[in-house]
Amino acid sequence: MRPTRCHSQYWRHRARTTGTRGVTLIELVMVIVITGVIGTMVAVFIRRPVEGYLDTARRAEMSDIADTALRRMTRDLRTALPNSIRVDGTGKYIEYLQTSGGGRYRAQVDSGGNGDILDFTATDSSFDVVGSMPTLAAGNIIVVYNLTSDPAITTANAYFGDNRANYDSNSPPTITLNPGKQFPFPSPGKRFQIVQYPVTYACEAGVLRRYWGYAIALAQPTPPAGGGSALLATNVTDCSFSYSTSGASGRTGAVALNLQIEQSGEKVRLFQQAHVSNVP
Repeated sequence: MRPTRCHSQYWRHRARTTGTRGVTLIELVMVIVITGVIGTMVAVFIRRPVEGYLDTARRAEMSDIADTALRRMTRDLRTALPNSIRVDGTGKYIEYLQTSGGGRYRAQVDSGGNGDILDFTATDSSFDVVGSMPTLAAGNIIVVYNLTSDPAITTANAYFGDNRANYDSNSPPTITLNPGKQFPFPSPGKRFQIVQYPVTYACEAGVLRRYWGYAIALAQPTPPAGGGSALLATNVTDCSFSYSTSGASGRTGAVALNLQIEQSGEKVRLFQQAHVSNVP
């Protein structure tokens, strides 16, 4: 059966009346407003957890920075030459002479009359090591019986230099010094220490910095000139060091380290204490 003209008009009219209708401006504005309200409500609920997470992450980062710096300082201070730790008057600079090891020198010849003893009555350029030979390198310094770091005292003071000598070479069991040295006092334990270089930790201009490898000086440099330096911590808003000894002969020392880090108005303060041996 062929469609008539009336049928064709009917289907065209039906297609026009049932076609897709466009979105009006009012409907679009309503959708935007509702979406904004929903977004605001969601933001209110998730803001606090997000802020809490960011605050926790920031505190953890600050604590980690301070803890890492203090652990490094504590580890280094335990290698200090006995009686070489000193703090300047502001409490912002702490200095010490870093050792890499040590040993015992020969004080008497053996039963056969052999052995190179360390002579304290005249200039001596070599001595035998009792026991295994320690690790030595060019630029090392041999120190015997260090008793003070006070710049007002120039006896048995490695900063002054009367009890330190330059290492030259070794051929086990003998260590050679160049030039020769007459050390002021023998060590009761017949010990000597090997000094690598001086080290300073400094709080300055909002940072904690480590200096090393500069020239040894009687007066404490603040800050040192020359050598190398490395940045340990930033955003430092407070920092203080102190050093004290105990016992009649001061054979035990304690270093107190305070470090405060601040970021975005929040502060983290850590305190650490390092015990050091001052037995020369």
